[in-house]
Amino acid sequence: MKSLIIAAALMGASSMAYAAKPEVTVYQDPNCGCCTGWAEHMLESGFDVRQIKTSNMGAIKDKLGVPRGMESCHTAVVDATGQVIEGHVPANAVQKMLAQPDVKGLTAPGMPVNSPGMGKMDGNLVTLDFAGKEFSRD
Repeated sequence: MKSLIIAAALMGASSMAYAAKPEVTVYQDPNCGCCTGWAEHMLESGFDVRQIKTSNMGAIKDKLGVPRGMESCHTAVVDATGQVIEGHVPANAVQKMLAQPDVKGLTAPGMPVNSPGMGKMDGNLVTLDFAGKEFSRD
């Protein structure tokens, strides 16, 4: 009986882990198409994405703690952890961030042409953490 209970618990836990996708809420200007492109990249990479259109991006960036000079066109937050994604950060960098809960946020400042939603990635996109240190190169 004891082994049956343990097996049932393990099956339940593994199915929950399999079903759970990281949920991301992205705030974006209603007139920005590249933001939608980034959201599609995240969906294709296994994230659940909720898009909120707003014209009040400055206030959202301030509220979520995006450092000055590191802004981009959209801002996202990982619902479960509160970690922030500023701009066209690739999904694999976000996955890496999720494994490091001490990282408050990542940014791809500006609108780099070699980033998801903007253009073809070429291995030279630099993603920074909110302290300004290189976090990832994709």
